[in-house]
Amino acid sequence: MTTVAVLGATGSIGSQTLEVVRAEPDRFQISALAAWSSIELLVAQAKEFRPDAIAIGRPELLDQLKAEVPAGIEVLVGAAAYEELATRADVVVNGIVGFAGLGVTLAALGSGRRLALANKESLIAAGPLVQPLRSTPGAELIPVDSEHCALHQCLRSSDPEGQARHLHQLVLTASGGPFRGLDSTELEQVTVEEALAHPTWAMGPKITVDSSTLMNKGLEVIEAHELFGVDYKKIEVVVHPQSIVHSMATFTDGTTIAQLSEPDMRLPIAYALAYPERISTSFGSIDWGKTQSLHFEPPDKKTFPCLDLAYSAGKTGGTAPAWMNGANEAAVDAFLDGHIPWQEIAASIENALEQHDGANPDSVEAIVRADQRGRECVATRLAKRNR
Repeated sequence: MTTVAVLGATGSIGSQTLEVVRAEPDRFQISALAAWSSIELLVAQAKEFRPDAIAIGRPELLDQLKAEVPAGIEVLVGAAAYEELATRADVVVNGIVGFAGLGVTLAALGSGRRLALANKESLIAAGPLVQPLRSTPGAELIPVDSEHCALHQCLRSSDPEGQARHLHQLVLTASGGPFRGLDSTELEQVTVEEALAHPTWAMGPKITVDSSTLMNKGLEVIEAHELFGVDYKKIEVVVHPQSIVHSMATFTDGTTIAQLSEPDMRLPIAYALAYPERISTSFGSIDWGKTQSLHFEPPDKKTFPCLDLAYSAGKTGGTAPAWMNGANEAAVDAFLDGHIPWQEIAASIENALEQHDGANPDSVEAIVRADQRGRECVATRLAKRNR
């Protein structure tokens, strides 16, 4: 029986992880759950799965949580509790949104656990700190992003150890988001509701907005570089609106291997939980008896500049990805709160990157500072807009 800690349990990734566990009760056992503030759902999950421990992020909710969970379940509070729970299971699912997931990533790998990583931002922002921890005895990093799960399988098919030998190119597919095909003029007045209306995936608000700007794909380019050690010039992005081909690897002999399935996040979650085996429950299976049409096109980098901004930050390296990620999170929050228009997200990030100070990523403190400085650049620009 594999024990699983789900951190970010009430969000999209966390809830779908529990669906996988629910479908495979003889294989997986929930040992820990954590959420920031969704106490009613967390209590319901605790009653169903009876973990050894749960955690809530907001201290003011601790007493209420203690009063409502079943007896015998340890109740913890705060960010430090998340990191503690990340050391208590065979597999740790990091489904926390954004840079806040960094501590869990470091704790899980540092304690020799398998990390099922949906929180791409922690690897992107702190790659120089995460990479050494991957060599901790027992530590494994299995990506939950559908694209990187696909690449993991493509590389594994060529080499059981998943190495990028004989690789010519990695190809990340992008749906194109809700604004695919629109020009800059048409994007001037798009609303939050329109940005959140993803055509193929059901995801949380932050990642859905990132998909609409193509920043999500830009972040995934950096993630692919960190995960597989592949140079940026060998990582390409293509738009594939059907979201059936999740990514591809082309090898030196001209062979291209792709992973295909219906868009269902439970499949990459299950892959990360069961690796190197596979579960018996089918998620995302394609009905090949139906006519399938697969379309590919290059991304419109002029209309969606976030993709090139991410490539630039990744190639710069150091603390630039953390700086960019902080700026992006701040800009997306401002957009979701109605403070800036959609097109200002990319402009804010570009402005922030122009102010990057080139600091070395030699400590957690340096990474946190870069994240904060990126956010401060966006806040300063927003304040000037509102004068």
